[in-house]
Amino acid sequence: MKDVGGGSRKRGRCDEDPMSSVANLFDVAMVFALGLMVMLLMYLSIPEVLTQTDMTIVKNPGQPNMEVIVKSGERIEKLDMMNETVQTEITGEMGRIYKTKGGGMVYVPAEDEVGVR
Repeated sequence: MKDVGGGSRKRGRCDEDPMSSVANLFDVAMVFALGLMVMLLMYLSIPEVLTQTDMTIVKNPGQPNMEVIVKSGERIEKLDMMNETVQTEITGEMGRIYKTKGGGMVYVPAEDEVGVR
């Protein structure tokens, strides 16, 4: 004879998938990791990485281990720096950069035949 009261409850627990709790833990871990990455970007004051804003980051400027990271749209590219001189043909002037007394820099675009770009 079948136990009506406790048997159905017991059978329900046995039919449950034992891996479902592991999948839920994985989901929680992924959300936690994503939250940590977003908080790290906010802490480093570079939330532009999360948006479509184009940006350039220069790490260790003027040092032998200088790195340039360029973000254009969704593409992020790391440029390798080298201590070699490369000769190339100059086709035009894009503008000039002037250094101020306070240590800042001012970029002035070059003028073409029609006017300022």
